[in-house]
Parts: sequence; C-alpha cells; structure tokens
Amino acid sequence: MNIEREIKEFIAKQSELKRAEIETLHKLILQALPKCKLWFLDGKDKKGKVVTNPQIGYGLQTIKYADGKTKEFYQIGISGNTTGISVYVMGIENKKHLPETYKKTIGKASVTGYCIKFKTLKDINIDILKTAILDGVKQTT
Repeated sequence: MNIEREIKEFIAKQSELKRAEIETLHKLILQALPKCKLWFLDGKDKKGKVVTNPQIGYGLQTIKYADGKTKEFYQIGISGNTTGISVYVMGIENKKHLPETYKKTIGKASVTGYCIKFKTLKDINIDILKTAILDGVKQTT
C-alpha cells in the first residue's frame, strides 16, 4: 500500500474531532515542509505486535547510534493518543531545548525533550507549534 493512502486511512479511522485536528496538523506540516518525505508507521513491530500508536512522519534525517550504526528516520511525527495528539520533534540533541524554548509560550501542552502533547488544537498556539516544528527540522537537517 502506498504511504499517502495509509495516511488517509489512518486519519479516516480517527474519531471526528481527532480526525479534523490531525488533518489540520497534516496540512500545516505539509505547507511548512512542502517537499518532505512522508512516512507512516502502523505501530507494530516485526512480529505484528502493537508497540506504539500509529504515526505519520515527515522529513528525513539519519540517526547515528552510540554503536556507530545509522538509521534513516523522520524528523517530525504526529500521532493520536488516548488524551489528545502528540507531535514528535525527533533528533534534537539538546533534550532541554524544546521545553526551555516553547513550554511557556505554546499554551496548554506537555513539552518534553522530543514531544509536544496536547488535548486539542484550541489549547495551543499553532504558530508556536509551527515554529517548534521548523526549529526541529532545521536542527536535524
């Protein structure tokens, strides 16, 4: 199955409110990163066991592990969860950067070293979220 179709099916399976919000985020990210590589992770490991929520990924970076191995992965990810939506800003080396830079201005959200989690888009400043996304992509390009 192609990635764009998987993404459409994933979005379509969400509850009405979450579907609208994930569609909005998807469009926002595609506008901010118009030529980015798209990814879709179904949340299952190689044995088919569910290990994480499905995620839409955007962009491309090469992650380098301590043992010297590398892996291509997305820069930005979005996922619906039981309490709302998570936006993952992957690969930023300084895990204090996101919370120190965006926690006070983004609105009602939990901000960790790589994740911005919120209940609904109404709770956050979407322009600050877009800035955080672009910041993360810049740091990992």
